[in-house]
Amino acid sequence: MAHVVLENVYKTFPASPQTRSDDVAASPSGSQDALSVLRRINLEIEDGEFMVLVGPSGCGKSTLLRLLAGLEEISAGSIWVGGQRVNDLPPKLRDIAMVFQSYALYPHLTVYDNLAFGLRRMRAGKPASHDFSKLEALGQDANLELSRVLTESRWWEDALVSLTRRLPPGLRYISEAERLIDERVRAVAKMLQIGPLLSRFPRQLSGGQKQRVALGRAMARNPQVFLMDEPLSNLDAKLRTETRAQIVNLQRQLGITTIYVTHDQVEAMTMGDRIAIMNQGQIQQVAVPLELYQRPANRFVAEFIGSPTMNFLPVQVQTPSVLIHPKFRLSIPSEWDEILKPYDGRTVTLGIRPEHLSISLPAPKNLEGQVIRVESLGSETYLTVNLDGETLQARIGPDQAVRMGETVWLAISPDKVHLFDPETGVSLRA
Repeated sequence: MAHVVLENVYKTFPASPQTRSDDVAASPSGSQDALSVLRRINLEIEDGEFMVLVGPSGCGKSTLLRLLAGLEEISAGSIWVGGQRVNDLPPKLRDIAMVFQSYALYPHLTVYDNLAFGLRRMRAGKPASHDFSKLEALGQDANLELSRVLTESRWWEDALVSLTRRLPPGLRYISEAERLIDERVRAVAKMLQIGPLLSRFPRQLSGGQKQRVALGRAMARNPQVFLMDEPLSNLDAKLRTETRAQIVNLQRQLGITTIYVTHDQVEAMTMGDRIAIMNQGQIQQVAVPLELYQRPANRFVAEFIGSPTMNFLPVQVQTPSVLIHPKFRLSIPSEWDEILKPYDGRTVTLGIRPEHLSISLPAPKNLEGQVIRVESLGSETYLTVNLDGETLQARIGPDQAVRMGETVWLAISPDKVHLFDPETGVSLRA
């Protein structure tokens, strides 16, 4: 387990001649010929926390994960893992295990050997002087016994293990290192319920089984930090839900700091202790799931979290706490009085989620519109309503019968409104 800190992290790539000028940003050193992928990333992840990075494609979340793993070189800033600055450490010394979107299993190795591969390679990451102080500083106490046994094993023992590995169990040579590896592999396989699959090859596994093997290979190393880069994107909907629950349960059982990347907001909301929402290489907001839903920091976060997405309408402020639109006039709670004083007579953006719109009776505070689409899902119904050229989405109960082309009046829940600055997009409540 480890406390992970990112301090003012930047990542830039050289700009190609085809790069548009508005995609090029100055690097920390002041150079104007670099494509900025990550800017001013400051994030603190607590020991044992499940942190989810979420955002649209191209926002920089996978690049940030690769910086943590050491697969990309940081342009500026500092990365701390377990109190150790790891900027200059190679990936094998960071004590971080990564689960990739593509599983990245070795096709010529059995499930058992895929799980054991990282453990057998641990010696390759040891300093030539057999000095374990750097590894201890990184918090690898649980791996030290195996590391020492691997380092102190004789060459002929390794050769015998390798030569007899395919023989029947009674004829194999089992060294002390191989015995420790076997114990850990079988313990992980039991935890993930893949014990019967240990003799199979990846080509003989289903997608869900491959995903569990990839997870097991990371778990077997007992790292300080798990990094997961969209590991469920290749699974079908049912299997994704099951595996999602498995990952959360395993993380809570093991207590290992986990950083999980996804573009799926459902995964983010159901899995993370906290969520960091990213856009265009910057973190927009870090909070627990319900806070992101109830108090988004800006319009991007409000639009990204929630399905269907939040509705937005331009309204004029009339103090105290009255919002005026050509189609309605809405009074909102008095808690907005002080917030809206600087905006008196100005236009702001009103945000309201589909679930906070309801079918009501004609009234000045309600919106009149024509239903142009009905989506019945059984447990709920989504309506798309045309409001004089503006489109709104509403979520209603399954027992409310509404037909396409029908005129409806929608009531806004006044205590559920969100207001944003029309220029900056920042929430007025923030």
